Amino acid sequence: MSQSLNVLKQPRPFYLIFFLELWERFGYYGLQAILAVYLVRELDIPESESFIIFGAFNALVYGLVAIGGFLGDKVLGTKRTIVFGAVVLMAGYAIMAIAGKDIQMVYLALGTVAVGNGLFKANPSSLLAKCYEEGDSRLDGAFTMYYMAINIGSFISLLGVPYVADHYGWSVGFMVSAIGLLVALANFFMIRHWVADYGSEPDFKPVAFQKLALVFVGVVAACFASAFVLNHLVIANILLAIVGSGVVLIFLKEILASTGVERGKMIVALVLMLEAIIFWIMYFQMPTSLNFFTINNVEHIVFGFEINPVSFQSLNPFWIMVASPLLAYLYNRSGVTGKAMSMPVKFAFGMALTSISFLLIPLAAQFASAQGMVAPGWIVGTYLAQALGELLISGLGLAMVAQLVPKRMHGFIMGAWFLTSSAASVVAGYVAGFTTIEAGHAATALDTLPVYSHFFETMGLIAAAVALVMFVTAPRLNKLMTSEEEGQAALVTA
Repeated sequence: MSQSLNVLKQPRPFYLIFFLELWERFGYYGLQAILAVYLVRELDIPESESFIIFGAFNALVYGLVAIGGFLGDKVLGTKRTIVFGAVVLMAGYAIMAIAGKDIQMVYLALGTVAVGNGLFKANPSSLLAKCYEEGDSRLDGAFTMYYMAINIGSFISLLGVPYVADHYGWSVGFMVSAIGLLVALANFFMIRHWVADYGSEPDFKPVAFQKLALVFVGVVAACFASAFVLNHLVIANILLAIVGSGVVLIFLKEILASTGVERGKMIVALVLMLEAIIFWIMYFQMPTSLNFFTINNVEHIVFGFEINPVSFQSLNPFWIMVASPLLAYLYNRSGVTGKAMSMPVKFAFGMALTSISFLLIPLAAQFASAQGMVAPGWIVGTYLAQALGELLISGLGLAMVAQLVPKRMHGFIMGAWFLTSSAASVVAGYVAGFTTIEAGHAATALDTLPVYSHFFETMGLIAAAVALVMFVTAPRLNKLMTSEEEGQAALVTA
């Protein structure tokens, strides 16, 4: 009991950062909740093209995170970069709210949101880590609760923003995201003295206005450059391919330069990151193909109440919040009993659960009504399995980097971990396009059901095959991670 209370009793700066992250994620997931649907219904963009645009936008969101971390650590300071990122995000949501049917304005809005997210994303967690002394037992609990802030914010927005957009219009829906950032900034400025003693080195120096001006010009240019990339997706794909290839080559070079157990661990890290790309391709079906399956083929009446089908996306953070403490308990218990699963086995189970999440849909199709609609309970189960898979792969990704990669490469490989999301997001957009039907505006639920059923069955079987390979190769990966350490231990014992 005392340990639980210790986890809950955090220093004051934690609560400021907790609510800052909650409201920022509220804004971002509010946009994500309705973006693909908005592109189709308001701008008359074909579903397949909307999925590709969404994927490219998501790739930019994840791909720009390292830049914000650098600016926070070395140039502006962590706290200033947080504020700057929040302002840029708020501007992006506001542009989205006034864009209407102007696709060029939409591209500018999305580019601005991507840049704002890049500025913001890495810095609250960086600031949080600075609020604890080395060895503070509350740190793990703080980051667990911090992850909960992300899911609380996304749950509220994924549930509420689709309702607002449906009843009051798209502009109001997007403006809700801007209001979320305004609340975050207001809260930060009112109690910023709580974090007055924490931050990166530039935080404690006067503002260098020349640097600030250069960063401002760079950010504005980056917003327009991102809009240009979204309007020319071939360029986006080429840039991502070049960057991704460069990262892999650098990683391989470092592996070859390493020896012994360090090399083995790095090989395992590379394999797990490649496996994660496959998972992310599956995961990013949630706001695209899975979202549209729910719109077109899932009954919207739950316990007598009509639910906006887009709001079913809120099931993902809901299950994350429910399952996180249970998995944490199981991890701790298995560690005490000496039966803890290795990282490769956890990744394999995560992929197996992802397979189950998709295979539930063709099963649900077998019990569809005469009108081609399935009961909402099936999609609840799909999101549960998907969330468990996410916790076993995405939730452990940064822990994997910390465990397997030498400290001299932590920053680079963490950036590479986010790059796996970027690469997968682009591919996921094209993959989701296989669910679209020609002249889809006239398609009925009976037309779309077999398409979704075949698509998710294929995805589920692919995930199952990958999971099987992961289980088969897990012992070999475990050996790569531990063989030399075991040998050294045996020598010491002898």
